[in-house]
Amino acid sequence: MARHRIQAKPGSKKGPMVEPGADGVLTVYVRERAVDGAANEGVIAALAEHFGVRKRDVRIVSGHTARIKTVEVDA
Repeated sequence: MARHRIQAKPGSKKGPMVEPGADGVLTVYVRERAVDGAANEGVIAALAEHFGVRKRDVRIVSGHTARIKTVEVDA
């Protein structure tokens, strides 16, 4: 199980896409808006595809309502 810090970019026209940053923070661009948890679902789907795991193997640990989040990925 690996923990990653991410910065979510909801409502992006670039998404869905994951870009690693120089500081180790992953920037996750998603098309979904931050309404009713839609952006979080988009973040989970984008990260699952990026890491090659199922969506249920990606969990948001903290930052559910913030743009900076901590996620756990089961490999």
